[in-house]
Amino acid sequence: MKIGVYGGTFNPPHLGHAAAARAVVELLKLDRLLIIPAGLPPHKDLPAGSPTPEQRLEMTRLAADQLGLGDRVEVLDVEIHRHGKSYTADTLAALKARYPDDELWLLMGTDMFLTFQAWHEPERILSLAGIAAFGRTEADTEELFSVQRDYLYRTYPQARLFTLTIPGVVDISSTELREKLARGEGANFLPPAVYGYILREGLYNTQADLKHLPLSQLRPVALSYLKNKRIPHVLGTEQEAIRLAERYGADVEKARVAALLHDCTKKLNMEEQLALCSHYGIALDELEQKALKLLHAKTGAALARDVFGVDEEIYHAIWWHTTGRAGMTLLEKVIYLADYIEPSRNFPGVDRLRSVCYEDLDKGLLLGLEMTVQEMQEMGNPVHRATLEARDALKG
Repeated sequence: MKIGVYGGTFNPPHLGHAAAARAVVELLKLDRLLIIPAGLPPHKDLPAGSPTPEQRLEMTRLAADQLGLGDRVEVLDVEIHRHGKSYTADTLAALKARYPDDELWLLMGTDMFLTFQAWHEPERILSLAGIAAFGRTEADTEELFSVQRDYLYRTYPQARLFTLTIPGVVDISSTELREKLARGEGANFLPPAVYGYILREGLYNTQADLKHLPLSQLRPVALSYLKNKRIPHVLGTEQEAIRLAERYGADVEKARVAALLHDCTKKLNMEEQLALCSHYGIALDELEQKALKLLHAKTGAALARDVFGVDEEIYHAIWWHTTGRAGMTLLEKVIYLADYIEPSRNFPGVDRLRSVCYEDLDKGLLLGLEMTVQEMQEMGNPVHRATLEARDALKG
């Protein structure tokens, strides 16, 4: 197996990092990519006011999640939790012990490649891994690489080297990007979820007011709470909510906010969900205490109100989007159904449900509730009382 190892401060991880990683994975035909944020980088001091190592780790995880490489990419915290400076030689030795029969390739940019001989224990590094160096600007040409490559071959005969220039890659330094972010710019250089995380954590002097975010900023912030596989669902729910709101006269902006935030706690496990319930004083019935899938609507609503200052109408639309309830408001119906029928949903009967929803909202809601009850019963799972009460109220 061929494994790429991509280290750096990732302060922050940007689209240039992502493009380089994808290109090297493809050209070297790597089976896996390990991305490793440095804890205490040996070659430079982190600027004053930098994010904590844990925040850089989370940003890197969000960026890696959006590379489109699935299970082939993994972010490791080995350097974040190591005491002292993060020497690449030590990291590679640990990885070689973990993967003794695999082929390691160390990914690096031009500056690192051109100064490689000044690194800590370069010979040891080359005994453990090959080097895959990539140029990130148009100036990083083969002529620039060739002199260094020849020098390294002469100095370290065991070296395995691979160099490439990535045409059209995003050309920005982390320093320049941090300065742009402090001026309210730079979002276009970042994966959306990373930008959203920066805004909600107030990194790089962004100072966003989370309770008064425009939709253009709320969207990436909402995405920063999600696992990558859930992003198409949430964006699809937003678009479906717009269409349903326009069709039936609901407040479109409120529908969009509720849709974007409705799954903001979905990725949390049972212990984390229960901790949030305790924090927000959310009372749970017997079924909710055991059913993880029911909790994210309640905790998500509480977080949306606490962090983003949503009003009561949006709060309740998020709260009831999983179970429904008797006497739902128009916005609650819109969010419940948008979540149910958004374009990425694919289950038996979804096309009929979509059609009914745009003919008559209440008939669509009743059909959706009946389908939920039937599915739960067929699976042998209990149905929440709020869902049964909603169905029965609509049946009259």
